[in-house]
Amino acid sequence: MDTTFREVSSDPRTAAVPLSHLSLELGHLYMDDFAAGPARLREQFERVKPWADAARAACTAPAGRRPRISTCFLIDDYFTRFSTPAEVVPELLAQAAECGLVIDYLARESACAEADGRHPARLVEGRLVQSPPPGSNGSRPPATETGWLSNGERSPSDGLGEAMSAAAGWRPPRENEARRHSVFLDVELWDEQGGRRTWSCPFLAAVWQLLRLGLLRDGGREVLPPVPRPAAFPTSWDALPPLVRLNPDADPFAAYRTVSVLASRFLPIEHAVKVVLDQWAPEEPVLRQLAERAAGEGLPLPDDLTARVGYVFHGQP
Repeated sequence: MDTTFREVSSDPRTAAVPLSHLSLELGHLYMDDFAAGPARLREQFERVKPWADAARAACTAPAGRRPRISTCFLIDDYFTRFSTPAEVVPELLAQAAECGLVIDYLARESACAEADGRHPARLVEGRLVQSPPPGSNGSRPPATETGWLSNGERSPSDGLGEAMSAAAGWRPPRENEARRHSVFLDVELWDEQGGRRTWSCPFLAAVWQLLRLGLLRDGGREVLPPVPRPAAFPTSWDALPPLVRLNPDADPFAAYRTVSVLASRFLPIEHAVKVVLDQWAPEEPVLRQLAERAAGEGLPLPDDLTARVGYVFHGQP
């Protein structure tokens, strides 16, 4: 009798998630937006509507096929807890509907940090691969120790040098691969107080983008599978599923590409998101899986993850 031995870990176990062609984000909701009342929400959705329509019109699919487009919305319950899902969500959906918009999926920002025993932020942190500036000597601590990630070389500090040595002159920071002039950015990923880590808004926004792109796995499993809409929204944010499918007929949550229609105040945050995505290494089986599926649909899919992410910034302050 012939017997073949092999390691269980050698078997491919990367879950495939359903994919739309486009994940269209219709905005974020913070406490000050909700506190300003229904008129504020309606004003935001009125600004979003024409740009969302344009993003839909620009989405392409193979000839003869309907583009698969899902919409999503993110509520901040991580930095500030306000009101309750039972009060917030129906009002949010009503104001969107008044403006002709349908929200397919609703997510809690806290779920990008931790939800149902899974830690998406830790998964993303664990695959950060910093881009070393030209001429660096490895003396800079990694982002996982400092909590800071930059897109280039920082200005040198005024630390003490060797005795009798010449003082180092000031040098400006330099962006890696700058186009003539630098746009240097140093992103705070997290801070810690009393032994408790708080992830930054830009880092959680990067996690959010990777979830929407279908690129995160936890031991090969889907990280945050959508949960059907509950019969009634709970009175506690913790009782609301991390990712809710509000529309039972919606196309899949994750997509080959994303577009976010946001107020201009989010521009600095999304610039930081690009810095994080530029220095994040996806799992090769997941990356290959998406590439093969896109090729099977006849869709071009950029190798550069940041090229899969698009934005529209409108003038709402």
